Amino acid sequence: MDNLLPEKVTRYLEKKSFGKWVLEWNQSAGINNVVVIPVLCEFENIKNVLLSLAQNEKSALKNSIIIFVVNNSASSDHKVKEDNKKSINFLRSIINHDSANEFSQKVLTKGRMLGLIDAASEGKELDDKLAGVGVARKIGMDTALQVFDFSIPDKKLIISLDADCLVEENYLSEISFFFRKENVSAATVEFEHNPSEDGINRPGIISYEIFLRHYVAGLMLAKSPFAFHTVGSTIVCDHEAYIKVGGMNTKKAAEDFYFLQKLAKHYKINRIGSTMVRPSARESWRVPFGTGRSMSEIASGKKDIMVYDPDVFIILKKWLEIFNSDLSTDTDLLLSEAQKIHPELSQFLEQRRFRQNWEKILCNSKTAKQINYQKNNLFDGFETLKLLHHLRNTAFPMMKLNAGVEKLFRITAHSVKFDLETKQNEMMRTYSFYLSELKLLENELYKRNYE
Repeated sequence: MDNLLPEKVTRYLEKKSFGKWVLEWNQSAGINNVVVIPVLCEFENIKNVLLSLAQNEKSALKNSIIIFVVNNSASSDHKVKEDNKKSINFLRSIINHDSANEFSQKVLTKGRMLGLIDAASEGKELDDKLAGVGVARKIGMDTALQVFDFSIPDKKLIISLDADCLVEENYLSEISFFFRKENVSAATVEFEHNPSEDGINRPGIISYEIFLRHYVAGLMLAKSPFAFHTVGSTIVCDHEAYIKVGGMNTKKAAEDFYFLQKLAKHYKINRIGSTMVRPSARESWRVPFGTGRSMSEIASGKKDIMVYDPDVFIILKKWLEIFNSDLSTDTDLLLSEAQKIHPELSQFLEQRRFRQNWEKILCNSKTAKQINYQKNNLFDGFETLKLLHHLRNTAFPMMKLNAGVEKLFRITAHSVKFDLETKQNEMMRTYSFYLSELKLLENELYKRNYE
């Protein structure tokens, strides 16, 4: 199929793709959607995610392929390698129609196509320096470019998912419908961790999701272009956007954050709220931070969930207003206004050599379009996070969850009634209420700012 690939796809693959790993699949035409699922010691979860996807409409499944990238490094633990070996054998048996068991028949009768990339067997392992979820996603996403049927004019969608997730019955159809109806290039799917999962620390996962949603709602309050959740199992983009930003990165963690940040510098990150991904709330050793690691730290008593003081988002909002105004072409005036907003904002900009960096950009930019792009390039999602950390460390310490959530509701004029009983059952009821209201607030702010 290589000779059928568009020139820009071929060019990308020649420059950016590793090209070492092979996709095992029953080659077929008509592919518009590719779901990429990294697999590292996930044998027990593969059946669940497959069954979940199998509930999707047959019409949506027929033009989709689910690519599992089973991966480990040469130095991975023996138990990880053995688990991956079981996953490879299991997936290979379905692809080759070798198994007549009931589960395989359920999969095969749906007409859904599976693909397997073996990056785990001896001689195919990932390099120790690169091994991680970032490179696993990249291998699968780069491979997606090679299986799309470019003779069909519809959008070609790369959908990122994880092996420990569940999806709804309309998952594939709603993603496809949204991208084609709205003609967008990038989006995230609504998500919700499952607090009822066996063995889960329910207060911990609810508190953690409150933290995530409080942060994104704060960014929305500030009207930041980087106000979106960076959850790897919720990312979708079309193939042109993927190529435009140079593909997925190879980071061992936070690959989702950096990939979405690259996308956001060129495209609006839309929200798909008509379907949902349900990531696991389990503890995990797989990455150095994120949900799994946070849950491990909460369970061991190393982490107590707190939220940002909403005042930091007000400072960010005021800064973005002047930075995105006509004042931006006058560096002296811009920095003078930053000092008026808050001395620590001014201190942060000085520490980050903002004057030197911005004046260089102004000198090298010939058009307003170039300047606007460089604004998001210079003050991106990571720089935004650094500013919030600076404000947290110098003037606005983190707040207890109750106080921080209620303060954000007041600032955004989100009308709710609070119940602050301290008994455990009442606390859980209150936290569940907070989480529900934060979801509503996110939707309100998104509609107000971005639609």
